[in-house]
Amino acid sequence: MTKVRVAGFSVSLDGFGAGTAQSLDRPLGERGEEIFQWFFPTRTFLQMLGKEGGDAGLDDTFAQRAMDGFGAFILGRNMFGPIRGEWPDDQWKGWWGDNPPYHAPTFVLTHHPRPSIEMLGGTTFHFVSGGIEEALEKARAAAGGKDVKIGGGVETVRQYVQAGYVDEIHLALSPVALGQGESLFSGLDLRALGYRTVEHVATERAMHIVLAK
Repeated sequence: MTKVRVAGFSVSLDGFGAGTAQSLDRPLGERGEEIFQWFFPTRTFLQMLGKEGGDAGLDDTFAQRAMDGFGAFILGRNMFGPIRGEWPDDQWKGWWGDNPPYHAPTFVLTHHPRPSIEMLGGTTFHFVSGGIEEALEKARAAAGGKDVKIGGGVETVRQYVQAGYVDEIHLALSPVALGQGESLFSGLDLRALGYRTVEHVATERAMHIVLAK
């Protein structure tokens, strides 16, 4: 049965899932890369970049789990790129080059329609302007029985969690305080929404916490 999951979502000690002032040079926002220090050294991340080596410990195990077994992905528009408003042209095709790491149908939430983009490696970006329910319906249909991943950003995750669509949440709590950024937990009552901790594992770089209903 298809599940809807958030996986490998990095959060600071003070609850921020991204920094402020995202830009072309800072896709994770100001200081946002600090909360991903558990992920960047892993073998999984380096393989995504076409490189060899990397750590193969518990952080890598969670990194693999965060990318494997998904038949479709859903992203907010800010996860796709820094462009706001109307698309000026069709030149921007994401942060990841010609071969994005998704390798599956990927649905991008936007208020401004755009034709789908077929990339190398099996990723096709589809732009959905009808809201989170429409994107989820399309992702479920495209997933082929595999799980659907809500890939971010923060507001997209919040919307799907608040609406009750997310079955499992894996957070990587990084030992750093950003001070400001995009708050993941503000206004979310995870307990009232039915989530409980089903797994928690500490590594040198993060506390991995899995919540499920």
